[in-house]
This record gives sequence, structure tokens and C-alpha cells, in this order.
Amino acid sequence: MADQHCFLGIDLGTSAVKIVLIDSDKKILSHQSVPYEVSSPEFGWREIDPETWFVSMSGGMDAIFSQYDPQTIDAIGITGQLHTVVMLSETGEPVRPAIMWDDMRTKDLIQQMRDIISENPDCAYITKNISTGSPSANLYWLRHFEPQNFARMKKFLIAPDYLVYCLTRVYGTDYTAASTSCLYDIHGMKWSPFMQNLIGLDSDVYPEVRGSGVIAGNLTAEIAKRFSMRENVNVLTGMGDNPATAVSAGCLVQGYPVISMGTSGVLIKPASKAEPQDTKGKMILFSPDGLNFSCLAQGALQSNGASFRWWVHSILGIDDYSQIDILLKDYVVRKSKLIFFPHLMGEKTLFSDPDIRGAFLGLSTLTTREDMLYAVIEGLCYGYRELAENMGLDLNRDSTVRIVGGGSHSRIQAQILANVLNVTVEQMNMFVSPMFGIALLAAYSGGFIESFDKIANNSNMVKEIFKPKAEAVKICNEKYTHYRKIYPALKSVYERTSP
Repeated sequence: MADQHCFLGIDLGTSAVKIVLIDSDKKILSHQSVPYEVSSPEFGWREIDPETWFVSMSGGMDAIFSQYDPQTIDAIGITGQLHTVVMLSETGEPVRPAIMWDDMRTKDLIQQMRDIISENPDCAYITKNISTGSPSANLYWLRHFEPQNFARMKKFLIAPDYLVYCLTRVYGTDYTAASTSCLYDIHGMKWSPFMQNLIGLDSDVYPEVRGSGVIAGNLTAEIAKRFSMRENVNVLTGMGDNPATAVSAGCLVQGYPVISMGTSGVLIKPASKAEPQDTKGKMILFSPDGLNFSCLAQGALQSNGASFRWWVHSILGIDDYSQIDILLKDYVVRKSKLIFFPHLMGEKTLFSDPDIRGAFLGLSTLTTREDMLYAVIEGLCYGYRELAENMGLDLNRDSTVRIVGGGSHSRIQAQILANVLNVTVEQMNMFVSPMFGIALLAAYSGGFIESFDKIANNSNMVKEIFKPKAEAVKICNEKYTHYRKIYPALKSVYERTSP
């Protein structure tokens, strides 16, 4: 046991912290999930006390260490939700609850910020991508609506950075978090001076940016004692959750586009900093070591999990999502006018419209609940297709897309996605996840994976392969032409008119 080398991967999610323990052979020894609640003090607001994250992480670690020796841990990697911003005082205490990535309080400020930022051509990338939930927007809001808290803030961090700080007392962030913050100049590889002036923060409030696999520091004596761990345990700088998924799913090394079907649906594909300006999606810089860099493009289907959960849980009253495949196992794909528009909570990447809402179209007295369930899944898949097309992803029968996340475990949903996209869909095993990706990076940083190119070469990564079915593809193509007309039609219906 003394010679065993183990690594913790910690994923700070929207509603739970998930932790995995792996050994130097990439074998999963244990995993835990500890849920928590996000508060909504006003409509559209989403925030949380950062201490909640630490308490939940501690509970998960205690559960793992009740079965495995904490002395075997060599390194810890932390990943989690990008954009969620934590504001810290001079003593390192939160000055207020963290503002979440899906918070909508800044929706009336976004156009104002775009107008100001667009005056600087060097910030075209930021103008294109700033939206509700962006750290820049939330810090701008804080300056204007909570000036006392703004004045007390002496450092800001992104969500997973805060847990790194709790373990090491070292401030910092990585390139994935910085490059998606709408505060960073991705071409100049530095915090944007223009945005720094707009937000009104001194340069020392910004965290140092490092490679994701660079060691941020070691455990403090207090933390080491709390968990009966060695003080020389390395803690990585860490990275965002979707890039961590890209690491474990072979997107970065093998070039596969990946769809993560979680709270938000996220499409990630390899990219370059020279991507055309007219394509949708945020550019993400990634570096394992601060020396070698690669890029990903990321777009989101904002209401993915919420839309699915609303229909299945709130409307149908189904708590066990595995029942979905049973309900639809004999469902026959047929020509139908029934279409579901899935954007129940606004949409950032495709429309930059926080006010748009969803709809069923083509309902009749013959419509069954199975029809509507199928339409919900199909509508989400049409959303992914529109996202892929707008991000410049080449979709053809020779293409392969890998899927991960909670929604990916449904065989029905995987097959519908293959039909709608007209590509091969590879359903990945459950261990392909952000927590596994960051645990692999921890093992790599410790020298237990010989090269980054071999970080995601597990032979059993793919659980099942789904091929598009010709007749279903034809039907989906016809319906998709109608689907694409829905957004402008809804905008016309709900467009504000002058009194």
C-alpha cells in the first residue's frame, strides 16, 4: 500500500461536487457525489455561498478516505463550472455569495457593455461573446449595484480556483477560465487592459494565469491534518469542466467533437485562434504546462437539462430517467408536424437572447404523451444541430461525435441525435467525465502518464456506437427546415411594440 500512487479528481458542478479516486494505471478506485442547493434571492438570480462547496467537497473526501488510505494521494486536480465568479476580501473571505454562470441579473446591462466594448477593435472577441453569467458582466454589475462589496473585493477567482485556494492558500486561475471570462485578451495572452479599465479593477485583483497541470501549491498544514494527508501533496492549478471532459473524451488529442449533455448542453470541438469571426461559440485556450497551447471552441445549448427535466420530472412525474428508454422503446419515427423548441430559459450562444422561451408546435387532439416526449428529445437534438452548424462543425455521414454527461446514457436519445445530425454517435462510458479528466491530468503532471498524447487512450472508453438510420434522417431533415423558422417567428410574435 505504501508504494501505491493515487490521484483525486474533483469536479465542482452546478448542483453537486463529484470526486473520483484513480491509481497510476488510470483505474477508478472510488467516486462520490455530494449535492448542494443554489439560492435564488430574486427572479433570475443564481448564487451560492462558496463555503458550501468546501463543505461538500470535504464530505466527499471523507467518504472516500473511509475506504482508502489518504496517505497514498500524490496529487489533486480540481475542475468545475466556468464563469461562476467568487469575490474575495483582503483576508481571503468571500465578500458576498458567488454569482453563478447561469445567473441572469445582468441581462439589461449586456447590450450597454457590448456598445462600449465594440469601440475597441482589439476586443471584438469579447464583444461577440459577452453574455449573462460572464465574469466581466457580473463584476460590472457589482461595481454599479453593490459598490461597497466592490470596494471590499481584493481578488476574484473562478469557482474551481476557490477550492484550490482553500486547499493551498494560493491565488490563481488557468487559461481555460481566463480565456472564457470576457476579461482576457486571448491573442495577446494577457488580461485585457481595456476591460480592466471598464470594470474598474486594479491589476493585482486579477489572479495569475497558469497551465492547468502546473502545480499551484501544496496542501496547507491545516488541510493536511484535517484529511490525514501528507503536506507535500501537489494541487494542480486546475481547469474548466468542459475542457476537462475534452481531455478525458479524446477531443484535445484525437480531435473528436464532444457533446456534453448536462445542465447545459455543451458542444466542444478542436479549433484555432484564427477561427472565423462569424462562427458562434467561445474560444478556449488550454495549456497543460503553460508552454504548449491548444484551442477549443465551445458553444452551449443553455436550457438542455432544464428543458428535459421540466418535461420528464415536472410534467410527466418521472423521477427515474432510465424509464425514458422503456417508454419509447417501441416508438416508430414518422412524419409529424409536432416540433418542440427547447429554449425555455433563453439562449446565449445561438441567439444572445435571454428573453426567448420554448414552444410546442403542431399539437393536435391525436397527440400522445409519447409523441411529446419524443418531440422534446428531438427538439433538443435540433438545437445541437443548429449549434454545430453555427460553430462551423462539418456534419456528414463520415463524421463521428462523442457524447458524455447524464443525458448521454439514454440509448433513445443517442439514436435520435445520430439521426438528426446524420453522423455516427459514440456513447462514452460513465467514467469519461470532468472529474476523470482532471484526475488523469494530475497523474500526468506527476509523471505517471508518459505523454499528454496518451492521456485518453483507454480501450474501453466507448460504450456503444449509434449509426444514423436513412429513413429517420430523411424525416429529420424535413422537420429541421421548419425548426429553423421557429426563432424568428417567435421573436415576431413577442416583439415589443411602441405604445
